[in-house]
Amino acid sequence: MAELQTATLAGGCFWCTEAVMKDVVGVGHVESGYIGGDRPNPTYKEVCGGKTGHAEAVKVAFDPAAISYADLLDVFMGTHDPTQLNRQGNDIGTQYRSAIFIASEAERAEAEAAIARWEADHPGQRAVTTIEGPAEWYPAEDYHQEYWQGEGQRNPYCLATIPPKLMKLRRSFQARVRGHERDEEGA
Repeated sequence: MAELQTATLAGGCFWCTEAVMKDVVGVGHVESGYIGGDRPNPTYKEVCGGKTGHAEAVKVAFDPAAISYADLLDVFMGTHDPTQLNRQGNDIGTQYRSAIFIASEAERAEAEAAIARWEADHPGQRAVTTIEGPAEWYPAEDYHQEYWQGEGQRNPYCLATIPPKLMKLRRSFQARVRGHERDEEGA
């Protein structure tokens, strides 16, 4: 197995982005957290209050032999609404912004290319996804990790927002969904 690389992505509620990324082939681990703000060690309550400047985000560890950074960015761009400024649906505020947090100039170039590909595939629409970083990462509280696999299954907000995102992943990126390889072999 190749050494895992990391992508840090903010696409609104981190519960939703985490649930999508955990279903992507080549993703080894997803951690929910906060990035891009000006207060060290922010709490969920502080970030939700919109006063720290942090975004709810996920840190995705992935195997570049199974999925490239570019392909992972395409999945990210295609499974949330990158046209909504500082919001995703009913979640409003800079903490819900669409952003790609980079660690290098090479990642910046990949992020710019991913945004351009999305816009080319969606004529007349403009992505407001920002490219930010490098920035300090703060893991979210334990109860936010793997939220969809546990408490999220009983949370009305999650039940209304996550399944449509997972369906979009399966429809638009079928070859990138976990379990697809077994489907291919059985066909």
